[in-house]
Amino acid sequence: MKETVLIQQKNKFAIPFGLLKKDLVFTISLVLAALSCLIQPPKLQYINFHVLISLFNLMLAIKAFEELKVLDKLAISLLNKCKHSKSVSAILILLCFFSSMIVTNDVALLTFVPLALVISQKTNIPMMETVILQTIAANIGSSLTPMGNPQNLFIYSYFGIHPMSFFTTVIFMAVLGISSLYFHIRRLKGSKLRVDLNPVMIGDGKKATIWVMALIIIIASIFGILNDQIAFIITFMFSLLLNKKLLLKIDYLLLITFICFFIFIGNISHTEVVQTFAGKSLNDAGSVFFSSIFFSQLISNVPASILLSHFTTDWKPLLLGVNIGGLGTIIASLASVISYKLYIQSNPSEGKKYLTKFTFYNFSYLFILALLQYAILKFLKMI
Repeated sequence: MKETVLIQQKNKFAIPFGLLKKDLVFTISLVLAALSCLIQPPKLQYINFHVLISLFNLMLAIKAFEELKVLDKLAISLLNKCKHSKSVSAILILLCFFSSMIVTNDVALLTFVPLALVISQKTNIPMMETVILQTIAANIGSSLTPMGNPQNLFIYSYFGIHPMSFFTTVIFMAVLGISSLYFHIRRLKGSKLRVDLNPVMIGDGKKATIWVMALIIIIASIFGILNDQIAFIITFMFSLLLNKKLLLKIDYLLLITFICFFIFIGNISHTEVVQTFAGKSLNDAGSVFFSSIFFSQLISNVPASILLSHFTTDWKPLLLGVNIGGLGTIIASLASVISYKLYIQSNPSEGKKYLTKFTFYNFSYLFILALLQYAILKFLKMI
């Protein structure tokens, strides 16, 4: 009887421990938030509720599109027309680049990397390079819109940026990125093939139309055209009426991770040591630009953007820095971890090879984009 009770108690503790072990970023954010509360008590004002509401709304709409197979239908319709492996790779990479602007970089990779792996299995054509370029494309493409990735959404909301100012700031980076990808795609080795994937039907056309309307409302709230609370009510009601299960399937850990980082950074940013250090090191646009790239390599670009936003009002180099900083190390962008996990699940023996090639490609793009973007900023006298 005692043994049974002990086993049940172990199982109770095993679930949360397994969760903490599975999501390392969440675990780190939770620990940091808890430790920072020992230094200084947290305040409710540290939490940016506009970002959380917008992120929740986006996740619901995107999950609905996943369930309805909207992106899958589009991708497979295009791929079935290809007769060359280079064309397949180009479409998969460009799909990640353009779709990430609307459905975020992680959703783009969750949708199109598995498609690349299926094609690889059916045609026996290696897709490692394609998957790596898909990851780079998603991270660069998502930089072009406020809802493309979490750090953009945060910076856009936190600084109250005008839409035109946002687009004119990131457009050069996006053009440089797509140009670099174009030349890289042209150098890919290719062979003739015929892709024949089973066509995918959209789950429910009427529901898909309604969710497109919901996405438009959500985007309007992000741009400040509509109140975010109204957008939340509409999105929430749509999910209750159309598919209640969506509410159970979105990534609540990501929301909690944001809350933890808000608390941690709010606490430490008000300490004298951090304020003195930041005041001395972030004294111009150039230092903000390179600091945001550097911190992104160590703690990922989302927490880096939240941290540095407390010490600068110069949002342009910060925005560019954390987006370019999403390239480089595997943890610089959480979306990169997603594609890595998907790839090694299908190719468990190629983990080291993938990381080596991933690191080489990502740092190459990082250095090129950082130097060219810095030169552009200098030319425009923004730095």
